[in-house]
Amino acid sequence: MYLLRRKLRILLSRGSYSIFRHAATGAGGGAGAGAGAGVRSGTLQKMREWHSSAFSNKFLLFTNVGISLTLSSVGDILEQQLELYNNEIETYSSTRTRHMATSGVAVGIICHYWYQMLDKYLPGRSMRVVAKKIVLDQLICSPLYISAFFVTLGILERKDAHEVWEEIKEKAWKLYAAEWTVWPVAQFVNFYWIPTHYRIFYDNVISLGYDVFTSKVKHSPSHLPMTTGTSSTMKKLTMQQA
Repeated sequence: MYLLRRKLRILLSRGSYSIFRHAATGAGGGAGAGAGAGVRSGTLQKMREWHSSAFSNKFLLFTNVGISLTLSSVGDILEQQLELYNNEIETYSSTRTRHMATSGVAVGIICHYWYQMLDKYLPGRSMRVVAKKIVLDQLICSPLYISAFFVTLGILERKDAHEVWEEIKEKAWKLYAAEWTVWPVAQFVNFYWIPTHYRIFYDNVISLGYDVFTSKVKHSPSHLPMTTGTSSTMKKLTMQQA
């Protein structure tokens, strides 16, 4: 009888210890899980704060310019990699990518103020308003920023006004024709559903493939007669890229 009581006490003590140990482990696991959830929650909160700040009216211009700069660079890098693969160029040119990034800054500024002006003078999202915005965007903004693109790169490449104008006449129509095949539908989505402060972000995501095409058109061989000014410009560009 004594031995039975003793064994019973040992079993009970072991059971109590096991229950206590599992409770302690569970509490520790719960604390660890809680800490992990707290870290994730803190990270999400910081991302929300960054998002709210970046797309606020105070910083929206800088955000839009940064997005345009980045994706213009990415578009040129992709195009150069394709040209290297096809043996169209011998080496990657970082100067060319920097120039394309700078043109992205100019285009980003133009589009930022253009969208704000459209929403100011054509508020609303009715079909009639959206149609007007699309037509104005294609007839006014597209020629404006394509011209700004070539002028910006012409300045960076140290071309004179005549050379820039001749290049615009030779190449700009290709970009404008591509605009009409891509952007009317894309801009319908943009003007009908996308809030103003996300429009350039949307534009740049959609136009990454267009940016690749833009870089290809810009840096395709020119068929214009070689003038003295053009010859000196080519020499300068070769020296910069070397």
